Amino acid sequence: MRDQRLTGIIVISLASLLWGTTGTAASFAENVSPLAIGAVALGIGGLLQALIAIPAIRAAIPDLRVYSRIVAVGTISVALYPLAFYTSMHLAGVAIGTVVTLGSAPLASGVLEKVVDGLTLSRWWVLAAMIGAIGSVLLCFSRLGGESGELWPTVFGIILGLFGGAFYAIYSWAAHALMQRGIPRAAAMGSVFGGGGVMLMPVLLLTGAPLLATTTNFRVAAYLALIPMFLGYVLFGMGLARVSASMATTLTLSEPAVAAILAVIIVGERLSLVGWIGLAMIAAVMVMLALMPPVEHQRIQVVEESYLLDA
Repeated sequence: MRDQRLTGIIVISLASLLWGTTGTAASFAENVSPLAIGAVALGIGGLLQALIAIPAIRAAIPDLRVYSRIVAVGTISVALYPLAFYTSMHLAGVAIGTVVTLGSAPLASGVLEKVVDGLTLSRWWVLAAMIGAIGSVLLCFSRLGGESGELWPTVFGIILGLFGGAFYAIYSWAAHALMQRGIPRAAAMGSVFGGGGVMLMPVLLLTGAPLLATTTNFRVAAYLALIPMFLGYVLFGMGLARVSASMATTLTLSEPAVAAILAVIIVGERLSLVGWIGLAMIAAVMVMLALMPPVEHQRIQVVEESYLLDA
């Protein structure tokens, strides 16, 4: 079980690495709305998830019908997440939007597992989540140095970021819950993300014309859909099959750290000492989760096995 957990930690960390490039990549697109960026990224990426999973989805249709409510909740959350996330970054800035969304997701995921599944959250996870959240806030403060903007767009951006974090936690829980109820990973991810992709297509048709206006915009759209969203969520699904949803979302706290490092290397931004401390705290979370005592994982495993008994 420890090897499975370590594999899950590694592949989710790789997914976070890919997701951390989205803000930098999206900055190269000109005159494109955040709704279009979100719709093309997770819409096309979600449809590709479903496409490669067609055989698995067909075989799992009877079970998917049994758990149709979980599929529906996950699908709606997949569709709403990118719209909230990218609009949050557009209104409040990349730093605040990313930190608020991804910093709130682990806490939302932990509350969801506790309320819905009755999972007792370990002290180890709570400590890791708190350290990661503090590290993300420090990183945010560092990147906000010298920036200014209107109050209300920032406030609305933060609110949308909180909604985005909740949607992220919900679809992560839904996909994980389907897997723990015996539905294969490909079918669980393909159905949830494919359904979300279908729901995002009208948004893409209404807002996506600028993505075809220039070669650069098209390349940005293709990159976002194929690499961070398609490949990233393939890796994320592999990780969700091996660790709990709360741990998975906590691991993705590395995404804002990756985004900050890319901003320093590519965009030319600078991090203060506070920012580097934040990065170190996020790195510490990765180590803490990798070294979590086996007894804590056994506790999680008992709860996960109860899913199968209930099914």
